[in-house]
Amino acid sequence: MTEEKKGTESHDPAYPEKFLQFMRTGWSDTELPVTLRAEAPNHAKRRAALSAAFPGETLVIPSGHEMVRANDTDFMYRPGSDFVYLTGEHDPESVLVMRPNGSGHDAVLYVRPRSPRDTDEFFKDRRYGELWIGRRHTLREKSAELGIETAHLDKLAELLDDLAPGRTRLLRGLDPHVDGLVRATAPERDRELAHTISEMKLVKDEWEIAQLQDAIDATVRGFEDVARIIPADRPVSERLIDGVFGLRARHDGNTVGYSSIVGAGSHATVLHWIRNDGRTTPGELLLLDMGVENRNLYTADITRTLPVSGTFTPLQRQVYDIVHRSQQAGMDFIKPGVKFADVHTTCMRVLAEGLHELGILPVSVEEAMSKESTIYRRWTLHGFGHMLGIDVHDCAHARHEKYKDGELDEGYVLTVEPGLYFQPEDELVPAELRGVGIRIEDDVLVTKDGAVNLSAGLPRTADDVESWFATQREQGPRLPA
Repeated sequence: MTEEKKGTESHDPAYPEKFLQFMRTGWSDTELPVTLRAEAPNHAKRRAALSAAFPGETLVIPSGHEMVRANDTDFMYRPGSDFVYLTGEHDPESVLVMRPNGSGHDAVLYVRPRSPRDTDEFFKDRRYGELWIGRRHTLREKSAELGIETAHLDKLAELLDDLAPGRTRLLRGLDPHVDGLVRATAPERDRELAHTISEMKLVKDEWEIAQLQDAIDATVRGFEDVARIIPADRPVSERLIDGVFGLRARHDGNTVGYSSIVGAGSHATVLHWIRNDGRTTPGELLLLDMGVENRNLYTADITRTLPVSGTFTPLQRQVYDIVHRSQQAGMDFIKPGVKFADVHTTCMRVLAEGLHELGILPVSVEEAMSKESTIYRRWTLHGFGHMLGIDVHDCAHARHEKYKDGELDEGYVLTVEPGLYFQPEDELVPAELRGVGIRIEDDVLVTKDGAVNLSAGLPRTADDVESWFATQREQGPRLPA
């Protein structure tokens, strides 16, 4: 692609030479006043731990690139989580390269620095030009802010050509700048790199816990915003609720941590309902599963189920109380040394007992809970929770023995989110239960003394939910401050 065509589109004007000459003059060149980020030492420690796990091997971790949404427009960019975890960098097309130096690794961050003034990129290129997308950092500024050596992205190709394929580990599938390495690396060791980073993420440091609390606190405010615009006596659209929470997420954080689930009525029984094209109905329930991703990309994940009219019916409350008992049992059980799988069993047993109380379970609780049966799961489907952090489903590449079949440890953060869902067409439940879906989800930190509910700012019991909902409605709508 020629210099003239790079970064242009069919609807761009043909610039006359006089205009080009005029645009190339009269620009000052100032430095940004940057300082080392407070979290930079945390990222350095993570890189050191990764270095120790792969002695003598070159590690390549890309940030990823912008993805096309339609024609010449892109989705809002978010960097790869593993890359951010190791660098703190948020810009697209950046690549972390860690090369062995005999005693560890030299880490270099390859980035695209600010648009130069010796080419026309800064005013002509709509993908990289400074007048189109804003100013990027210089290499010096980026290094000073992140506490890592930086180099121009243009130098990466030459480096990659020189790497020894058998001793290079690549975190895959994220960036065209490193695609040429894919066929030259060993898949087994590349997977080991992904496993190792995920397992490093299991224990959150103090800074990460603070980021999660920040995201959770913003999410609490978002739930309050939503509660204040839901009338008790008439329908409103799920999209309105989705949008109100999205405003809070974008204002107080980066954006939502995942597509918000706004399930009115029977939509609450669809586990990943994100169409959000329904409407609330007084007398029915509204399930809200939403989380703010904060500006450092850590996310909350909270679910509440609200009675649209303001109070639960006796049957709704009975089911709600079963789910709450299940969640509380899981929280009470959590502490360092207990198995993740045993937390699941603890929560599920309470749900099975509740289904038996409702007269729905066709067998005994013991038979329903047996590994050969688990028929109680017809009405719950999912597990009790998952790890939470820089991803809503954090540590996803951790090995089973470290995560799903492993033990909890101090510093883990996980969700506890049991639920019961009675599908509208389920003929095995009473008609009055069909279309009822209830989930309660909170974000929990494992400490030496047990579980700490980081999302305790939102009520959980049926009585407290009703009282909180009434209070929010009395205060009325608000804009984020």
